[in-house]
Amino acid sequence: MSVRVADPAFEKMLSGFSATTAEVLYHIPDHPDFLQSFLWQFEDLAPGFPRLRRFLGYWQVEVHARIHSVHVMHHGLITPRELRFAAEHQLQ
Repeated sequence: MSVRVADPAFEKMLSGFSATTAEVLYHIPDHPDFLQSFLWQFEDLAPGFPRLRRFLGYWQVEVHARIHSVHVMHHGLITPRELRFAAEHQLQ
């Protein structure tokens, strides 16, 4: 008997991971009056966003540009409440 294993990407979605977009507005040192925009799409886990937090921590230490603001867009593609198993239809 073979056991069917769910796709790892599907299992990640059920765990809460999904597409996340972050827009970082920042000031560059040479022109502090101008705002630049950096747009990044990745998979992350809401509501804590650990991958985004690691990235922003790296930015603050390694990048010489000062962050003005961060806008985050996140929407789960599949949530546990949307997943239902279909029951077999019984013939009467």
